[in-house]
Amino acid sequence: MTADAATVPAFGVVIVGDEILSGRRSDKHLAFISQLLAERGLPLRWARYVGDDAAAQAQLYRETMASGCEVFSFGGIGATPDDHSRQAAATAAGLALVQHPAATALIEQRFGEAAYPNRIRMAQLPDGCSLIPNPVNQIAGFTLGRHHFLPGFPDMAWPMARWVLDQHYAGKGVAQTRQSLLVPGAKEGDLIPLMETLVASYPGLGFSCLPSYGNARHAGLHIEFSLSGEAAAVQQACAWLEAELLQRGYRPEAA
Repeated sequence: MTADAATVPAFGVVIVGDEILSGRRSDKHLAFISQLLAERGLPLRWARYVGDDAAAQAQLYRETMASGCEVFSFGGIGATPDDHSRQAAATAAGLALVQHPAATALIEQRFGEAAYPNRIRMAQLPDGCSLIPNPVNQIAGFTLGRHHFLPGFPDMAWPMARWVLDQHYAGKGVAQTRQSLLVPGAKEGDLIPLMETLVASYPGLGFSCLPSYGNARHAGLHIEFSLSGEAAAVQQACAWLEAELLQRGYRPEAA
């Protein structure tokens, strides 16, 4: 059964790490999860970045837990002193951090005696959470309420994210499409009332306006309008927008 638009869950993403904020590493998770959700008709509503700061992470998770969104959190669930996500999640939810029996068993099976004394710490998880299997090294991520905590390494985190979506959100998306119109010679300020009417008339659609003085898409001054959402509504809105632009003397092109 396919969900209708009113019941589609909304998602957010938290990306953890000083290395991302400092620019020493480029974040790849946002582009990945945005595309993965879009393929399943699930909307990504926001993304937030936070450094390796225990108090800042706990405060952020308090806010995201109150948001009502489904949340993927990437990074910070390891055992080194800069990994705070496990404790921060527990603190935000008002829970104890406990030695999870199943996570402990997985680490012991994978590493044997080498699991102690350090790797085993990664099985200290918020009380009552459930595990997300890690196909690479069996050190599990975890789900706490609507939050899904994954490692920072893409080769581990990305298949784990797919598993979460398959297990918990299959069939809950609505097929999405995107259409764009490129409008040569258009100036953003001249068309704001038209944009406001469009957005008010089609509140369920995503809308973006990208003005440019010239780029690879078109050499001269132009605006690229994009609409996203359910196919029928997108087609109707694009047809309306194109007709309104033609009436104003513009010559919109499919982009």
